[in-house]
Amino acid sequence: MESVAMHMSDGLINAPTSLLFVVVAVAGLSIAAWRARSELDERTAPMAGLVAAFIFAVQMVNFPILPGVSGHLLGGALAAVLVGPYTGMLCISIVLIVQALLFADGGLTALGANITNMAIIGVVVGYGVAVALRPLVVRQERLRFRVLGGMSFAAALCGTVAAAMGFVLEYAIGGHATSGESTSLGAVAAYMLGAHVLIGIGEGLITAVTVTAVAKARPDLVYLLRTAPRRVEVRA
Repeated sequence: MESVAMHMSDGLINAPTSLLFVVVAVAGLSIAAWRARSELDERTAPMAGLVAAFIFAVQMVNFPILPGVSGHLLGGALAAVLVGPYTGMLCISIVLIVQALLFADGGLTALGANITNMAIIGVVVGYGVAVALRPLVVRQERLRFRVLGGMSFAAALCGTVAAAMGFVLEYAIGGHATSGESTSLGAVAAYMLGAHVLIGIGEGLITAVTVTAVAKARPDLVYLLRTAPRRVEVRA
């Protein structure tokens, strides 16, 4: 079964494009490391370790999407909602680096592109959607957990699709088929979009269940809730 859940292998994009996105990834992670200091405190720091470990574990498990196609959790929206966008970027990047170095999951030359897609684009878009929908959680008092789950689902779905479109952009800049047969950009875009909408549904379900479970047990550990303009008091 072939996995298409964003882990790019070596050779999908040429060397100049790989180098370009190494620069993008380094720049993005430098900003994240600088800004994460404002997110990390006595609650967020240990939570970040747990989030990274959880995402690492679930990324090792693929779930079937279509015949011959499987996917796994990307974790961008999940990390951003629980520990903040900048800390979330660092968590996903650490997972990707460990997977590439120790488990050969994703090519080393494609590591910059993988970090750009999953740790930067996926996190930024997922968190942006969550922030946009956060007022609904405040307004819906009696249905708060259901709305929180729906918000988390939408954030994860949008983040997954955005990360896939990041790959399409990279392929458009410097992609080439490793099999020797040319593949049109339109075909790549259609395949990535279709597959990752389905993967995003699975991602959304896992994210919704996880965020809701944490919010019911310890709402003070959910970064998105405790940084809302109006404090969100979530009671079980």
